Amino acid sequence: MSRLLTLSAIETNGLAKQFGKIMAVDRIDLTVSKGEVFALLGPNGAGKTTFINMLCTLIKPTGGWARVAGHDIVHESLAVRKNIGIVFQEPSLDDLLTARENLCLHCMLYGVPQPETGARIERMLAIVGLDARADDLVRTYSGGMRRRLEIARGLIHTPRILFLDEPTLGLDPASRQAVWSYIQELKAAAKTTIVLTTHYMEEADRLSDRVAIIANGRIKEIGTCEELKNKVGGDMVILKGRIEPEAFAGLDFVKETLREQSGLRLTVREAPRHLKTILDRCPQVEEVRVRRVTLDDVFLKFTGSPMPGENSG
Repeated sequence: MSRLLTLSAIETNGLAKQFGKIMAVDRIDLTVSKGEVFALLGPNGAGKTTFINMLCTLIKPTGGWARVAGHDIVHESLAVRKNIGIVFQEPSLDDLLTARENLCLHCMLYGVPQPETGARIERMLAIVGLDARADDLVRTYSGGMRRRLEIARGLIHTPRILFLDEPTLGLDPASRQAVWSYIQELKAAAKTTIVLTTHYMEEADRLSDRVAIIANGRIKEIGTCEELKNKVGGDMVILKGRIEPEAFAGLDFVKETLREQSGLRLTVREAPRHLKTILDRCPQVEEVRVRRVTLDDVFLKFTGSPMPGENSG
């Protein structure tokens, strides 16, 4: 056990949370290694935020146990909090302070050495593009500006473990790219362990070492992005029109058919080689597209629903 704790930033065993008759998190076993970027993907209501809230000691589990940075989340909650940073989905800034004052207060609370405070604040304000508004009250900020300041606050004390719950939701593409770059830099320089939930497949694909697909409070699949894509296998052939799955019966290179609102989605081995045969089976097809497997396809396969859009709750 001591060796596992040395190698692990996070370890859970049978971790569960029940609200009345609803099992929000259903006995999750998980190990996240030190320095790993670990992404949680799941439909709305899958249990991602509840899971993170337990690891951050914000709510207590109703079953199982977890250790974060080597500390029990129930019995050593203060020690856990000293070792983590959090970026919440919900706003949590002080509107009566300026951006600089919010960051300064956070540095004080987390014991950032005073000689380093000024430089860290300036660096983070520049990264999230708020240096020109650093001394304006947060209540004058737009929603996107507030989000960027929350990210700066969560990163400024270089925590051992950083929890990011939809970290770039609502950000413009340039700000999103800047945050991604800093997360990668933080991981490389400080060996920070990062756990994130996201609705952006590109974000998970680009940043994460491993991904867990979670649905109904349970982890359905876990692995690197490539490992999960390989489990889906083949290429995607999207056919638009009135086409029945039975049209492709007996074709051994068609691994899976999935009915969609506008037609069918096929998982096909070596699609370019077999495309003519497929089209011969559906002469009334209106449109056809061929592409490689993506994380969106992985998500759909293991949860049964498409990934929610960025404006989903």
